[in-house]
Amino acid sequence: MSLPHAILTALLEKPSSGLELTRRFDKSIGYFWSATHQQIYRELGKLERAGHIRALPAPVPARGQKKEYEVLPAGRAELSTWVARAEDPKPMRAALLLRMRAAAVVGAPGLRAELRRHLDLHRRQLDEYLAIETRDFPTDRRRTEPDRLRHLVLRGGIDMERFWVQWLTSALTELDEA
Repeated sequence: MSLPHAILTALLEKPSSGLELTRRFDKSIGYFWSATHQQIYRELGKLERAGHIRALPAPVPARGQKKEYEVLPAGRAELSTWVARAEDPKPMRAALLLRMRAAAVVGAPGLRAELRRHLDLHRRQLDEYLAIETRDFPTDRRRTEPDRLRHLVLRGGIDMERFWVQWLTSALTELDEA
């Protein structure tokens, strides 16, 4: 149920077309909640039918013109209700961990190379997050609560990437000792 809420959040930050929304997902929300172009367009239709968003009127009507959407009061209320709702943590789903468990049963050819590849990907993602933090959250600036919340989300991503870098490094060391 979180994709509609991710879309409402993004549209409240800035009214956008579906295409702009997918691009913005790739640069922000997509770091922790991914969605395909088709999923976003499907959810936009559902949100519009539910009365949570509306397409803004085009300045000049034209066939094939992209629609820009904004959140209606009912959509803001839905998002506020969702934010306040209690929700238990979900179990982690990590295909790599499942593959390692399977490798314990069927063998592990190529597993070390895959672990090294994942380590490289997590190091790159960590570097990207750290660059975003340096660019968007300088320490000498007073921030509003929305800024602090955005920074906390980014720091969660930084901490998660640091976890994976440390864990993968440790896993590779342990496997190499065998």
